[in-house]
Amino acid sequence: MKLDLLAIGVHPDDVELSCSGTLINEIKRGKKAGILDLTQGELGTRGTIETRYAEAAKAAEIMGVHVRANLKMRDGFFRNDEEHQLKLIQAIRTYQPEVVLANALDDRHPDHGRAGQLIATACFLAGLTKIETKDVNGNQQQRWRPKYVLHYLQDWYHEPDLLVDISDVFEQRMEAIKAYSTQFFNTVNGHEGPQTYISSPDFLDSVTGRARMMGKRIGVKYAEGFISEKKIGISNLDALLQVET
Repeated sequence: MKLDLLAIGVHPDDVELSCSGTLINEIKRGKKAGILDLTQGELGTRGTIETRYAEAAKAAEIMGVHVRANLKMRDGFFRNDEEHQLKLIQAIRTYQPEVVLANALDDRHPDHGRAGQLIATACFLAGLTKIETKDVNGNQQQRWRPKYVLHYLQDWYHEPDLLVDISDVFEQRMEAIKAYSTQFFNTVNGHEGPQTYISSPDFLDSVTGRARMMGKRIGVKYAEGFISEKKIGISNLDALLQVET
């Protein structure tokens, strides 16, 4: 399936926490969007691989994404090397996204930055003809390079290059995040399992606070921020006039 937009996260829930509002927006505009999880989140303190798959499926349904897949790289131990790059190149060439949303390039969790670099590298290499990969049926794949790789903001703050208004879909976004009931505090599970950085009630408050802060920057209620290593150009100034500030 060719996608307009592919959101890639190293852990199930990275996409929901960081760019699910943008995904939902684009899906509502008729775009085809998917999620690719690099690992199964097996090193997470709370929950299991099985519960993470169930939660990821529920979140995907809430967002309305067209496909969700998992590359089953080793949580915590994957590398930005040839083996992992080729695996990701194959997926990029399979889905042929115009835009990729990727992990932050530098963040509190070392997996995030390493994944952000891996995704950026693989997106570039996927456009090189002489790197050969095959699809699941053994057919030679054609080269494909996304037009943009946008890195979403995660735990650490970085000055965004692009802000997307998600005010109209914010509640749906939060519903998708809360699908990960083993990871975050909720009135049903409470504090079952060890307390973690993300399992306190304050963590979800901070997620809302970040979206409010980003929204304030562009004069809307809620927004998500992205960093682009490639300069973003427009063909005419009418594109600016479509954004209310």
